Amino acid sequence: MAILLLKKSYRHKDLKEIKFHDLWNSYGVFTTMRAVGRPVKILFFKEHIENLLKSLKIYKIDKKNIKKNILKLIKFNLNKKKKYDHLFRVAVNNRMISISLRKRPKPKSNFSLKLINYKRIDPEYKNLKYKKILSHLKRMDTTKSDIALYKDNNVLETGTSNLLFFKKNKI
Repeated sequence: MAILLLKKSYRHKDLKEIKFHDLWNSYGVFTTMRAVGRPVKILFFKEHIENLLKSLKIYKIDKKNIKKNILKLIKFNLNKKKKYDHLFRVAVNNRMISISLRKRPKPKSNFSLKLINYKRIDPEYKNLKYKKILSHLKRMDTTKSDIALYKDNNVLETGTSNLLFFKKNKI
């Protein structure tokens, strides 16, 4: 599995740093964003934050100033002088906001997807119910392959990669 270069958790009510929890399999949501360059730029930042906030609303995790606090923690924890090609993860549940940073693995040219017949709970939201996905990814070299989840002949999502659909079910 990935080595975390940064791992911090913060209480909602006062943003006090607490013992780190990655929050996997808890009731909550997350997003993982690619941080690149110097000064750091997060690719598709607005879309990631909008999707995270939408998922928080659906999951009824409605804390005071949550958007402002998430943005503050992102800014506080990314060093403007450091050169990045990393993955920055923000996970949120009812008790805390957790952030982590790991190096982005460089995919090899013969990259492949392993098909898994599985649909996770609420796949339209980036929820933290990832136990089965993580169990598969742990055994893989993610520079060479990833998993793709499918159900009823429809590709739903991948473990860590991005899929582009040009037409229904055409990748």
